[in-house]
Amino acid sequence: MSLTQATRIRGERLLKYIVSAPPFVFLLLFFLLPALIMVVASFRYPGEFGGLAPLFGDLPADEKGLTLENYQIFFSDFVYAQIFIKSLGVAALTTLVCLVMAYPVALLIARSPKKSRDLLVLLCVLPFASNFLVRIYAWMIILGPLDLLFTRFAVIVGMVYVHLPFMILPLYTNLEKHDPTLLDAAQDLGANAWNRFWKVTFPMSLPGIFSGSVLVFIPVLGMFAIPEILGGKDDWLVGNMIKESFLGTRDWPFGSMLSMMLTIVVLGIAALSMAFAKRGVRHA
Repeated sequence: MSLTQATRIRGERLLKYIVSAPPFVFLLLFFLLPALIMVVASFRYPGEFGGLAPLFGDLPADEKGLTLENYQIFFSDFVYAQIFIKSLGVAALTTLVCLVMAYPVALLIARSPKKSRDLLVLLCVLPFASNFLVRIYAWMIILGPLDLLFTRFAVIVGMVYVHLPFMILPLYTNLEKHDPTLLDAAQDLGANAWNRFWKVTFPMSLPGIFSGSVLVFIPVLGMFAIPEILGGKDDWLVGNMIKESFLGTRDWPFGSMLSMMLTIVVLGIAALSMAFAKRGVRHA
């Protein structure tokens, strides 16, 4: 290897490190480190006046150090599993409704003239220009006279309203890339509009469906503001339990444990989604 080639390789390596170092440090400080703090906190005892009890100090032996008590409580009381199951059900229903509503909209945008696509996409993301809580309180004004406030229906409506753009945009991005000549070929072979959709358009849009579903399903699992504002006492989800543990009862270890359990569920769902998405790509 010549000196010039060695210098070029060292320069490329240095450039790679310079480019990758800032994102790596950012992820380390703001994602990995907080996650490790939550893991340790989930094995701690709660403080006398909230927060975390000291690891060391003049405390009884059963109130300092690390403990599995929070996880034991979680697995010994089925009420927490029920809330997790209810949260998964609400997230699944929200994702399904968003998919049914978003697909025609995304297909319409993708097949619209290019000069109007940007305007239609802008209209989809326009609600983000206003404050999240203002939009949710507006739904209180809408649903109140209809006697639908503080119900599971109101929670689903709020969830769908907030997360619908996250389903439309990935679907639109996928549908826009479809080759229209494939539909023409299917039509020449005798396929009607319904068969062209199910045999051509839908299979090729599976990656967009999986991406949009993940972007909707996972945030809904941790949402607490919408159930708290629009839902009733029986509509609490995992996010509400976590919020109450940190800000209400100030039992930070228990809230950390709930956060870790939610993280495990989310990672499992993300892994399954990636597996299904890869199958969808191969199928398409």
